Amino acid sequence: MATIRATWNGKMAFRVSDANGHELIVDTDPEHGGELSGFFPKQLVLIGLAGCTGMDVISILRKMRQDARSLEIVVTGDERDESPKYYDRIVVEYIVTGDVEQDALDRAIALSRDKYCAVHAMIKDVAEIEFRGRIVAGTAEPGARSED
Repeated sequence: MATIRATWNGKMAFRVSDANGHELIVDTDPEHGGELSGFFPKQLVLIGLAGCTGMDVISILRKMRQDARSLEIVVTGDERDESPKYYDRIVVEYIVTGDVEQDALDRAIALSRDKYCAVHAMIKDVAEIEFRGRIVAGTAEPGARSED
């Protein structure tokens, strides 16, 4: 069981915490009474998807003995025009640096999408989700960001 506590911080901001002591701030833009002091609540869905599938893909690539030196995941959400304005189209792009075969990357992405990623399982029926993977040349270390 997971429990999250959200405590109002004033205006529209909330300090969100879990039982392990991790914290983040959620807020909104000034147009809706916020101060842009944290993530928008909807963004947390994209963050959860990136983290969940990223952990899957890097774990699977390691099991396949692929030499991934860095993995960056860029998740873009397009929201519908009418309320509630949830993301109805999401693109997940995996950018890998290292000695990785494209077929292995594609297989790791498919396994995450179809079998392992719980966040994808929760949102796949409300949003069209496209997955793309590409390998870039270079010798980046874990945690490095792509330049393109």
